Amino acid sequence: MADKKKVLLVDDDPDFIAINRIAVEAAGYAVVTARSRATGLDTAKAEKPDVIVLDVMMDTPTDGFELARELRGDAELRTIPLIMLTAVNQEDIPFRFDKDESWLPVDTFLDKPVEPDKLVAEIEKALAG
Repeated sequence: MADKKKVLLVDDDPDFIAINRIAVEAAGYAVVTARSRATGLDTAKAEKPDVIVLDVMMDTPTDGFELARELRGDAELRTIPLIMLTAVNQEDIPFRFDKDESWLPVDTFLDKPVEPDKLVAEIEKALAG
């Protein structure tokens, strides 16, 4: 496992974690998971993943936003590519979430539901730089 790139999946939905863990591992990556903002940050610090996939809404509607800013504010974690997912953009609201250097500092923003193959492709793109 030491030679495999490591992906951290942070989402409070156990079905999302289970389905995408299978797809990401099948693509040859090691997977670690977290189910909240707090455990996501702790896991990122302990595991030093190569890429992080995180949901916007977990315990609160802004947990993902806050976690992204915390990760970018940590000297050891700030360069890890961040892929953010949300179903909020699918709802009937007058705006869309998208990446932003200060408010939402992520590398990629994807709408949920996302097919596991597409998520794997985005992970590969993020790792390629």
